[in-house]
Amino acid sequence: MKEPNKGGGFWNNLRQGGMPSAIASIRGGESAQQTAQQMAFIRSLMREKRRPEVLHTPLSELETVIFDLETTGFSHQHGDEIMSFGAIRVVGQDIKEEECFYTLVKCQTAIPENITRLTGITEEMTAAAPPLIDGLHNFMAFVGQRVLVAHGSAHDKSFLNAALWKTSKVQLTHRVLDTMMLARWLEPQRSNYTLDELLAVHNIPIQGRHHALEDAKMTARLWVSYLREISNRRQVDTLGDLYAYLSRA
Repeated sequence: MKEPNKGGGFWNNLRQGGMPSAIASIRGGESAQQTAQQMAFIRSLMREKRRPEVLHTPLSELETVIFDLETTGFSHQHGDEIMSFGAIRVVGQDIKEEECFYTLVKCQTAIPENITRLTGITEEMTAAAPPLIDGLHNFMAFVGQRVLVAHGSAHDKSFLNAALWKTSKVQLTHRVLDTMMLARWLEPQRSNYTLDELLAVHNIPIQGRHHALEDAKMTARLWVSYLREISNRRQVDTLGDLYAYLSRA
């Protein structure tokens, strides 16, 4: 085959990392189509009504996804963003160690030095990560319609809602349980309900703190510890029972 003319603009563009506008538009179209499909999936998932029969599910059979987010700060209203998602699946008291999810996502805002020291996540790491819509789509696909669990869930839920609205103009419709609320109900005498404090109290080894997946795994162990306590001491059999007790706590 005859070698192409290396002096031509087409081949020079390719060698230098450039791309003719026609090819760029095709690739841009493919990317736009993928994004549209991801948005459609997320919107479809959020449109599904909460199934009331789930409230009758015994806690021993309840499927949950325990999750954690690492963020650039503490206020999405002031431009802070999600840097990473971490999650693990739990069925009843059975932590599915092999069924985990983790991803970094690209940030549009700078990562403060104190956040990098805390999490180990740098701007270079997020610059090479997939965009938010990819990470959010894959995270929600992992979650499906399962009940979500987090520690201090208000922070994670607010950032998740901000990301869902930014990418897909929807809000989270999943049920979300909070291990901090469980701790306040079951251990009302405590003055400190931080994750570190509760992990120490329950003899759960602290490893990889402030890494989204490791925090999710430790929170999963805390969740299971509370489920065991509930099954032994309280007349709480179903998810509906648990909601009823937490609403009175």
